[in-house]
Amino acid sequence: MLAPLPRAAVMKKDIEILGITHLRGPNLWTYVPALEVLIDIGELEDFPSNLIPGLYGRLSAWLPGLVEHRCSYDERGGFLRRLEEGTWPGHILEHVTLELQTLAGLPGGFGRARETSTRGVYKVVIHAHHEDITRAAVLSGRDLLMAAIEDRPYDLDAAVSELRDLVDRRWLGPSTACIVEAAEARKIPFVRLNDGNLVQLGYGARQRRIWTAETDSTSAIAEGISRDKDLTKQLLSSCGIPVPEGRLVKDAADAWEAACEIGLPVVIKPYDGNHGRGVFTNLSTREAVEAAWTVARDEGSGVIVERFVPGLEHRLLVVGGKVVAAARGEAAWITGDGRSTIRELIESQLNTDPRRGSSEDFPLNPVRLDSAARLELSQQGFDPESVPADGLPVLIQRNGNVAFDVTDLVHPKVAARVALAARVVGLDIAGVDVVAEDISRPLEEQRGAIVEVNAGPGLLMHLKPAEGSPRPVGQAIVDNLFPEGDLGRIPVVGITGSKGKTGVARIISYLLQLAGRQVGLACTDGLFFDRRAIDREDAARFDAARRVLVNRNVEAAVIENGPRAIVTEGLAYDRCAVGVVTNIDPDAVLPEHYIETPRHLFTVMRTQIDVVLPDGVGVLNARDERVAEMAELCDGEVLWFSTDPALPIVMAHRAAGGRAVLVKDGWVTLATGAAEIPLAAVDAIRAAIGDDGLHIENVLAAAGAAWALGVAPELIRAAVGTYSAERANGSAPAFR
Repeated sequence: MLAPLPRAAVMKKDIEILGITHLRGPNLWTYVPALEVLIDIGELEDFPSNLIPGLYGRLSAWLPGLVEHRCSYDERGGFLRRLEEGTWPGHILEHVTLELQTLAGLPGGFGRARETSTRGVYKVVIHAHHEDITRAAVLSGRDLLMAAIEDRPYDLDAAVSELRDLVDRRWLGPSTACIVEAAEARKIPFVRLNDGNLVQLGYGARQRRIWTAETDSTSAIAEGISRDKDLTKQLLSSCGIPVPEGRLVKDAADAWEAACEIGLPVVIKPYDGNHGRGVFTNLSTREAVEAAWTVARDEGSGVIVERFVPGLEHRLLVVGGKVVAAARGEAAWITGDGRSTIRELIESQLNTDPRRGSSEDFPLNPVRLDSAARLELSQQGFDPESVPADGLPVLIQRNGNVAFDVTDLVHPKVAARVALAARVVGLDIAGVDVVAEDISRPLEEQRGAIVEVNAGPGLLMHLKPAEGSPRPVGQAIVDNLFPEGDLGRIPVVGITGSKGKTGVARIISYLLQLAGRQVGLACTDGLFFDRRAIDREDAARFDAARRVLVNRNVEAAVIENGPRAIVTEGLAYDRCAVGVVTNIDPDAVLPEHYIETPRHLFTVMRTQIDVVLPDGVGVLNARDERVAEMAELCDGEVLWFSTDPALPIVMAHRAAGGRAVLVKDGWVTLATGAAEIPLAAVDAIRAAIGDDGLHIENVLAAAGAAWALGVAPELIRAAVGTYSAERANGSAPAFR
């Protein structure tokens, strides 16, 4: 039995990171993007965790959340049990990194640690929401683990703070993230199109795009109208929607004149401002009006004076013509104690509320002594350094912090007025600001009014309300973009194998074009959009495949995935309608990636079948025993192809009513159970494309994929009869 590791010996050890591979899509490890980290633990291979004094205590104290990691025991505390019993640094690094990501605000997700054939060298695989974030978490995790092994201090707070900053800068904002999460829950794929919040939901011609809470249906004209507060009011008023009376003013004197015309008290706000900046309410004196005009002028291109509407501010979210959430703001008050200044009371009575904070983790913002608050105080005869009498209430903020859910209280007539307001402006998603004393009563009964209609509304107040239930606003947006039954998917055909996959991809593309589809093809021969060659360089790679999937003209995608691409990049799509595996060459290993045996190759190539949709089809080579093993892994139907129709696996499949594409009696034949449809003579195909048996298998696989996608046998027959090697190479009319 090994002795515990002496401290002096530990200090000489290290965990060396040999390389990091970003797997951007489904891969041999998992369905989600991941980082595969190759590490060398050196002499620590001889010292599992139970032989390192104090390691368990230090890690469990620094990262108490590790108790939630179930690990192989599949129970709470499972990983800590493994740590206590004895496990190796690669496995520990996996869990430490996942926990650091959780502390940074991203769910930990998938993790694996596996040893390689080289002693002390491990592959550690971590779910990567974003490459930069997970890479930083891995490096921090390595440093933390080494500090724990060597019994050194580690500044965990600083490490987590840096990761959180990285999440804020690199990851999706909360509004966009909730929409993406709702799409994922419905199995709708997504592609992030930039480093910000522009996201594509769905693929190809079935895609939709969002940018935070705006969509590709959000009209630029409507957005422009919403910024023009005066024009918005005119349009709403013309439709009988209650709005506060008011007008644009040109200077401070005109503001006071307008206030007198409308009747005091009034509201002063920027003509085209946002986020409530420069908005002053309940102004009753000339001094207050003119002071407010000065501030509001600097927040927009003009200033509006409006009738003050008594009541509280409400934000109602409209999606697709329906109110789906509502939140209320609340005034912020302090109570004097006869000793403390107003500034001190704000900190002690308001900003100590645990719901208040500057980050998106908090539903309420800290209360600041901005210009609006100072003006509110001056109207009460105070300034920030005043000391209110004991028990005296002081109003600091009349509106703001709209974060108290009131969705269930909204009167149907209010909801109807709000939905009409969004429709009048022309917005598919709108945040409508309503001032009312009681949102459960019609606006007309209380002289309530709609004061603004906003494009691109924030969703956080509905996702994390200070009080009340969170609302599924992301789901409402996704359901509006994709009606029930629409998953935003086009047919995606993925092909892998050791040989023949490029030929299969080219033939499938040709077949689908003849069927009238606009086809995107990414293969070793290049990148093609329908009949046009975009790039003649090797396009059997992630970036080229993504170009196919983001093209709004593409109605079907055909994508070649070599084993090396799966190992180093992952698949470009989450799921596919058809997955084709041509064959597995046991000698085509990738030892530089520790893919060293035929079984390793099987694990790589099964990725293509793992992602076949439940209503999809796996097209498999029945003559290749290793490929045939994948049948039980396919979530969808299995369709065999084979030049030998008498294979037991094919005969059993047909006996059960299954489908196969075979060579029988010298003809390429489609078979369903006992029924058979001859397509073309093998001799004719050989004359057209060559005498290699592999070419015949390519035709069988391609015909099977087209058949799986519903292409009629008659059309497949015509395509097989007209296909030639010249067309496959792009020199004939089919690929002009």
